Amino acid sequence: MNYPFIKSIPFIFSLLFALQLSAQNTVLKKYTSSNKGKFFISWGGNRESYSKSDITFKGEDYRFTIKDVSAHDKPKGWHIDYINPTRITIPQTNIKLGYFISDHYSVSIGVDHMKYVMNRNKTKTLDGFINLPDNEAGSVYNGVYNNESFFVSEEFLKFEHTNGLNYIYSEFARYDDISSIFNIHNTDKIQINITEGVAAGVLYPKSNTTLLSKDRYDEFHLAGYGLSVNVGLNFTFCKHFFIQTDLKGGYINMNDIRTTSDTSESASQHFWFLQRVVSLGGIFRI
Repeated sequence: MNYPFIKSIPFIFSLLFALQLSAQNTVLKKYTSSNKGKFFISWGGNRESYSKSDITFKGEDYRFTIKDVSAHDKPKGWHIDYINPTRITIPQTNIKLGYFISDHYSVSIGVDHMKYVMNRNKTKTLDGFINLPDNEAGSVYNGVYNNESFFVSEEFLKFEHTNGLNYIYSEFARYDDISSIFNIHNTDKIQINITEGVAAGVLYPKSNTTLLSKDRYDEFHLAGYGLSVNVGLNFTFCKHFFIQTDLKGGYINMNDIRTTSDTSESASQHFWFLQRVVSLGGIFRI
């Protein structure tokens, strides 16, 4: 008798064997072997260094530039404020939320909460003029300055972005697994990645300023833009948690910094920054 299905038995066994192998490969495939479709979020702290910059102040009765201004950050050190919800904006912090569009590339948005404090009580070069009404306290500084040495006292100017120098950015980054270099084979236990990224965004500082004995001003304001690049090491452990260290450098241009309650008065500056970041995070699929 002719039983057609008998001829198909070898094909059925081959198909079942292939499906079994595929299932085994699926089971054996490590969670960390593929990044596409994963989300990640991180939270950390930073330290900054800044290049010198010229800061120009302008209003109806003055326009002058202080040249080669230096500045420093305002670190909190190891402190509970980094995780205290009521005081979490006080230290210098970094937050990032991202998504892997492929195994090697991610897109993310983040906020670098840096702090910038102008070094006061220094002799600097002043160029421009000040011509305040005689009844204003700051009129003691009236004059025309032609690249003259000038002592920038606390009474003359207090200028800082301490709540803070907020860099809000979008980033495109690449991740590469380098675990094998360190003879790590089970990357679901621990995985080491090297990362590189480029970013661009806006500066939304809350500038704390006292200028020419005017009332202190301390409000958020969209002030300019920033560009940055970074390189880092990512240590992922237990598949879902990571520690990441980053070295990040960039350029900040703020051409509209609010200095007083009068909207006609402002400052502008641009400078380079170097940021060191340590972050903790999680990576997962939804």
